Amino acid sequence: MVNQKKNIFEPDGKNSIHDGIEHDPGGGKALLDPTDTVLLLLDHQTGLLQTVKDISVAELRANTTALAKLARLHNIPVITTASVPDGPNGPLMPEIHQYAPHAVYVPRKGEVNAWDNALFVKTVRETSKKILVIAGVWTSVCVMFPALDAKAAGFKVYAVMDASGDPSEMVSRTTLARFTQAGVIPTSANAVICEVHRTWNRPDAAEIAELYTMVSPNYRAAVESYQKAQEVLKQEK
Repeated sequence: MVNQKKNIFEPDGKNSIHDGIEHDPGGGKALLDPTDTVLLLLDHQTGLLQTVKDISVAELRANTTALAKLARLHNIPVITTASVPDGPNGPLMPEIHQYAPHAVYVPRKGEVNAWDNALFVKTVRETSKKILVIAGVWTSVCVMFPALDAKAAGFKVYAVMDASGDPSEMVSRTTLARFTQAGVIPTSANAVICEVHRTWNRPDAAEIAELYTMVSPNYRAAVESYQKAQEVLKQEK
């Protein structure tokens, strides 16, 4: 029977993992709360992707797609936008809205900084979420500018570095330094998945495992070798 002590559970009766099981009260206090998070995927456009040099485009797309799938699994709001999609920057990569069909697209009127667009900011605020997890292309501009403005507006802001991309390694390093100076928290797609995941004691564990194989292809090999070993054991019985 679950022990619902007030010093362990939140007012809604759930702990930080949101599974209703008694865990140490200090666990997860510094981690993402998926119930208070919105995912902002900014300017992942086909033209801009061709300029990315600090990460392979294949990795960037896989990590971004994994975040979209994670958001769908955990009912995390997703907001997307694009910078002049009819121009050379190109349309958004289709995987985002394909795997996160609940994502809301906010058009802009030429603003480089999404936070300069009143509708975009209004859409973010209407989620009532206080934690923003942001990824985009370029990291130094399309992520940086709204991240700094959102931080100044009182949001807790994470920047997913490997679901974002910059024109060079130097630009990426400079961007990372500026994030840390401003109090924006740099993170990775793998870390975001883990922080939202929290426990294998959940009905969607297999779907979560699939996300790990997207951000770490070697993990897929580990899963496949384990599955084969289990098949062999069953055959020997």
